Amino acid sequence: MRPVPVIATLCVWCAGTMSLGCGVPGEVRTRPLVEEPDRYQLLRVFDVAGRQGIAADGENYYVSGSTALYVYSKDGELLTENTDPFVDLEKPANHIGDISVHEGELYAGIEWFADGRGTDIQIAVYDADTLSYKKSIDWEPESGQVEVSALAVDATNGVVWMTDWVNGTHIYRYDLATDSYDGKLHLRPVPQWQQGIAALSGHLYITADDGDAEVGEIDNLWRVEAETESTAAYVTHEKAFTEFRSVGEIEGIDFDRRAGEMLVLANRGKRIVLGMPKGLYPGYEREIHEVYVYRTPRALKR
Repeated sequence: MRPVPVIATLCVWCAGTMSLGCGVPGEVRTRPLVEEPDRYQLLRVFDVAGRQGIAADGENYYVSGSTALYVYSKDGELLTENTDPFVDLEKPANHIGDISVHEGELYAGIEWFADGRGTDIQIAVYDADTLSYKKSIDWEPESGQVEVSALAVDATNGVVWMTDWVNGTHIYRYDLATDSYDGKLHLRPVPQWQQGIAALSGHLYITADDGDAEVGEIDNLWRVEAETESTAAYVTHEKAFTEFRSVGEIEGIDFDRRAGEMLVLANRGKRIVLGMPKGLYPGYEREIHEVYVYRTPRALKR
């Protein structure tokens, strides 16, 4: 498999502040940034410990692994971690997806994932500073949702949206005021293998692992209006992630509204087939988890 050409940028966390480093020595270089206000511009890339989700509140970065939660400063210092986030849950759990942070609370889509689908789906809420568990919002099985790959707090509409990696025809919303199921939105067309979701300026942004890494295909970003009164909405292609150092598995997304930046987590090095690890690609000794930070287009900064 030939790697996708990269646009090298300066990784501000390469000076030894993180134990994982950048993966490949010499791969990250400085490059003059030419202002292009109407498009996404890659600013930096940094390694993290988790492979699932990313969130930002303007002060810190929040990262989820499949079975752990982390808080980093924006300078790369690991501030807090919870390596046993399921211990206080009433329902069985073995998987965390993409996450979201809102008003001092970290929201995580959690499930028991086995045999290609999820059960005991829940929205688990943690204290954003301590990562201690606070409560859960129960899943509505009659909604048709069979998996949770990601969630996003949509403060404008007062809801939490959840994606389904197994059957992505709909995204599902839960009311923040009542902690109850509020409906679903039919996506037309359907982004394949949805992995992350974030809300910004009346729209939802969905990352999709729709590129086949085995043949060098690129993953994509999709956009849809955050409709709460309609049953369906049309999906628009927003971006192809041509800047990734190599094709792999895209994951979570969020926007640092204060900085005017989009953050996207992606994994490379491990072969993932239908959601299951199948060893490493040649040249890798481990899977690498990276967050790509983009300057958002001028039109998004509202």
